[in-house]
Amino acid sequence: MHFIPNTILEIRSWSRNIRLFFLANIFYQIGTGIFSLLYNLYIQGLGYGDMMNGRVVSIQSLATAIMFIPIGLIGDRTSGKRLLVIGGLFSGLLFLGRSFLVSESSLVILAVLTGLFASIFQVLAIPYLAANISKAQRLRMFSIFSSVVLAAQVFGSMGGGILADLLQALDITRLMSLRVVLLTGSITTLLAVIPLLFLSEAARADSSSRSEMEPGRTGSTEDPELPVTRPKPKEPSTEAAKDYAFISRFVVAQLLVGLGSGLVVPYLNLYFTNRFSVSLSAMSVLISLGQVMTIVSMLIGPSLAARVGPVKAVVIFQILSLPFLLLTGFTQLLLIASVSFLFRQALMNAANPIQSSIMIDRVSDRRRGIANSLMQTAFMLGWATMGPVQSYFVTTYGTYWGYAITFSITGVLYIVSSLMYFFMFRERPASTISTVG
Repeated sequence: MHFIPNTILEIRSWSRNIRLFFLANIFYQIGTGIFSLLYNLYIQGLGYGDMMNGRVVSIQSLATAIMFIPIGLIGDRTSGKRLLVIGGLFSGLLFLGRSFLVSESSLVILAVLTGLFASIFQVLAIPYLAANISKAQRLRMFSIFSSVVLAAQVFGSMGGGILADLLQALDITRLMSLRVVLLTGSITTLLAVIPLLFLSEAARADSSSRSEMEPGRTGSTEDPELPVTRPKPKEPSTEAAKDYAFISRFVVAQLLVGLGSGLVVPYLNLYFTNRFSVSLSAMSVLISLGQVMTIVSMLIGPSLAARVGPVKAVVIFQILSLPFLLLTGFTQLLLIASVSFLFRQALMNAANPIQSSIMIDRVSDRRRGIANSLMQTAFMLGWATMGPVQSYFVTTYGTYWGYAITFSITGVLYIVSSLMYFFMFRERPASTISTVG
């Protein structure tokens, strides 16, 4: 009951930098939310087939994955503010270009460039927040930030779909209505640059605490009692070997999830519009509700993890999502597809913050940044490689069996990933946990 007023009081206590950064991210996420929902429908409206949509999604995801680690390394050595301004500015300009350019080569080139600059916000947002708040505030601040990001994406995707339908109701063609909405998303993304320009530079971390600000770190499981000024002994080579062995196994499991996700998630809007011929408004509301369920699921996850352990919680959530995934893929009833889609979203995404916590707990402080970057890269590579596969099945077998096959393959990949995850990372007695890394 006191959550909302307490949150308002907390926001008022934030520094100017934090408020400006949140405002910039709201604009940025609204703009990208509009594009993520409507751009492949726009490509379809231009007369291109599913193969082109798969190609664009894959090449943009690949470009983003390639840049994760370089951007993290660059951001650790130069101005985070400057890079964020560059990311926001060029993302908005590229969105403008994608709203007007229609040739096949321009679609591909702009997808690559968009992926490159999108990686800047994905990698540097958390480190910039960490540099502007105390260690004790990080867990709470990161939770609020994640919720705000998802809420802004919900607003962008839902508002974009409704606006497109309203424009069509005014006798504007479907293609033109999508173009106008995409243009609106481009301008909104560019607005993110304004508050970013007024940010002050965050203090650089000293060498003893530098690892706390590695790209992708959440900081949620740091021990507040560890003195940051203690001398660091020379690290045994066995510790590094254990870390990298753990990271490699974690990356393999995450790659399987990314492969399965890449077959389904980027094309859910096409699934609903192609199979059920729903309106843009209905589709955008449904996808947005899925994002809302994601927010709710992230609040549920820690409760189960506290009862059964984090690894078992991840496996339980992923396995429980499978019936709803398959039901979505095979049903011909919109109501069943909608409900099962929402439950799949909630259950599968509930595991995400738990997985991050497991990774941070079991990797030494010196390699947590690279571990997180590699995990994100593995997941995005899954998206990058599955675009042509998805479009092949839908083009070859049609909108029923094509989606049924891709959803089924995703289910198999999730099962394999869950089994690997359980046997590789399951909790062991306290005396043997240290051997995991």
